[in-house]
Amino acid sequence: MKKSYYFIILLIIPLFIGATKKVMVREVLPVIEIEPKPIKPIVIEPIVIEPEITSLIDALIIVESQGNDSAVGDTHLNEPSIGVLQIRPIMVKEVNRILKMKGTKHRYKMSDRWDREKSIEMFRIWQEFHHNDSNYEEIARSWNGGPKGPKNPKTYSYWKKVENQLASL
Repeated sequence: MKKSYYFIILLIIPLFIGATKKVMVREVLPVIEIEPKPIKPIVIEPIVIEPEITSLIDALIIVESQGNDSAVGDTHLNEPSIGVLQIRPIMVKEVNRILKMKGTKHRYKMSDRWDREKSIEMFRIWQEFHHNDSNYEEIARSWNGGPKGPKNPKTYSYWKKVENQLASL
């Protein structure tokens, strides 16, 4: 008896649900127009290269890669230097660290080292952060030998190559 009682209830419940659906009065809601939020563009400040530093960059490019955007150097190391300015992975990481400190969302990828324009941008970011008031020799020797480059006697011959290129530009 109990089984048939439950069976009847199961058959009747959908009828009540269906009946309530028919009786329900739909309320008409007013249409509210929502203005879309404006999309904020990602603004990457253009890197302005002063004419004074352009000659140093040109000299570094010639010394580093002879102007070859596809240059690969330091192949004896785990990670080679790539591109026109022979940028190593540690430099890409340093530039991205600087950008993060400045609150910028823009980041460089390892593949950006192949792009002349992006390589120069990375150099400028590094140079402005670490050597904004440095002379050409300090900048060039640091580019070649890292933070202690200007004090490292091994970077002096590199500086002489850069200096000779500056004189010929």
